Amino acid sequence: SGRASRCSRLGPWFKSGWMLFWVVLKCFAIFILQDSITMPSSLINETSQWKRLEEHCATLKQSSHHLRILLQDSARSDALSAEHEGIVLDFSRENLLPESMDMLFDLATAAGLEEKRNNMANGVHINATEDRAVMHVGLRCPKGKSLFVDGEDVVPAVHNVLDKIADFSARVRSGEWLGATGKPLTNVLSIGIGGSYLGPEFVFEALRTDPAASKEATGRNLRFLANVDPVDAARALAGLDAETTLVVVVSKTFTTAETMLNARTIKKWLLDSVACADKSAVIRQHMIAVSSAIPKAVDFGISAENVFGFWDWVGGRFSVCSAVGVMPLSLQYGFPIVQQFLAGAHNMDTHFFEAPLRANIPVLLGLIGVWNSSFMGYNSRAILPYAQALVRFAAHIQQVDMESNGKRVTMEGTVMPYECGEIIFGEPGTNGQHSFYQLVHQGRVIPAEFIGFCRSPCPTLLEGEAVSNHDELMSNFFAQPDALAYGKTVAELTAEGVPAHLHAHKEFPGNRPSLSLLFPELNAYTCGQLLAMYEHRVAVQGFVWGLNSFDQWGVELGKVLANKVRQQLMTTRKEGAAIAGFNPSTTKLMKKYTSS
Repeated sequence: SGRASRCSRLGPWFKSGWMLFWVVLKCFAIFILQDSITMPSSLINETSQWKRLEEHCATLKQSSHHLRILLQDSARSDALSAEHEGIVLDFSRENLLPESMDMLFDLATAAGLEEKRNNMANGVHINATEDRAVMHVGLRCPKGKSLFVDGEDVVPAVHNVLDKIADFSARVRSGEWLGATGKPLTNVLSIGIGGSYLGPEFVFEALRTDPAASKEATGRNLRFLANVDPVDAARALAGLDAETTLVVVVSKTFTTAETMLNARTIKKWLLDSVACADKSAVIRQHMIAVSSAIPKAVDFGISAENVFGFWDWVGGRFSVCSAVGVMPLSLQYGFPIVQQFLAGAHNMDTHFFEAPLRANIPVLLGLIGVWNSSFMGYNSRAILPYAQALVRFAAHIQQVDMESNGKRVTMEGTVMPYECGEIIFGEPGTNGQHSFYQLVHQGRVIPAEFIGFCRSPCPTLLEGEAVSNHDELMSNFFAQPDALAYGKTVAELTAEGVPAHLHAHKEFPGNRPSLSLLFPELNAYTCGQLLAMYEHRVAVQGFVWGLNSFDQWGVELGKVLANKVRQQLMTTRKEGAAIAGFNPSTTKLMKKYTSS
């Protein structure tokens, strides 16, 4: 509309028809030129780079490119690997050749990957549908550095909040901050859902057995309450003493339905359980908030100085490095441990933004994801950490990835005619081997990502055992990718004397893609590196596909419909109102529910 108004103002300056024609034509040319700068001229699948990859993929699916053959090529294995600070990425078991990667990097260039990555780092509003910058990397940026959003350096504000968290958590942990009855607060209950829960819980579990973190957590207890199901609240409260419990309510807007109902439930529990103390003192001493809606938190009864903020350029699923995660984790492990976690994440941020694309681990992971999803046609991905401490990692990345890239349209709103987004699931090894690996080996082809560590935080070697417990675990870490790649042939079964009638049952086709990530050890620093690595690989895939990885409109519709159901349930329960306004199926189910 701005361009149109500029053109219309030129009209009175020209009297002759032919001059007006040329002015209008010039304005139109400027309009087209400007749009060509900000919008791609075509969908990414219409580029020659995409089409070349499609042809290449068809060639690779031939039997001559089976992984059992490709893995004999040591030069290929060397080419399909990368390393950063002792972290090794081996993707030689992917259905790829070195020239495949050349073509994927050409595709990245066609998609403007480097420009989009730089725009993210420079605070450009790359979340166009919500008109927001995407600056979660600023949450772990060290003091003295600068990152700008809308002309403002956000790093000082980030560290103001971090300093406030460091001070408050230290006072709670030392016993300087006491409960309303004068007892130390050794229990913490963090209330939040989605990104306000999954990320902090993943890090909490990851550090539980780290020697340094475990030592700092002695005598302390951290629990999470996410689900609005009252059973979750009952489990979270089981065995807790309200007089020694601090509650952290995590909600950016302080309006999230599930979180606020849980917060009111726990508030009542506190007041009922510490009835001997003044109610305002109980809330002041036992409840704090992580929110950007300070007035709403204050209305809830929480003191303004006990509200720890974050910003609209932090998406929920990327918020673990904000007060959302830093506050409960600092209360449990101490702020210095959490600083190491932030430092690890920042290290991977720097690697992502500065390392050449061909040596850039998040970029490599992202391009491999695009290859498997959009070209090979694999719509799932298994995350398989051979570390029990990462028991909640797959659940967190499930949200980070699927909420980010589970889209159907491009940034410009065009329906994408190509496959993108993956179904993410996973379980620690070796548990998963006794669960779903059967499907992975002999059923559907599911690209797998194995994550292992050279050293265990709990080394154990029993007398008389051939190997340590960790070596036993890692034996499977190394064996499973090869089993997926090589498979087992009928000829091998025959040589082993397997009866012919079992050949079909015991044959493994192999050629099943996987990659391996090997870290030195799992501690706060490497945990931060791992988190940032996966956050950035998600962004890379979104950048290539041309979608917005940073909005989540898909979660809204169900919330809106739930409001209607909630209103109906209220009037039916309180006034006996008939259930109406729903489709016959929903009506039937709701009648059954309300009559039980």
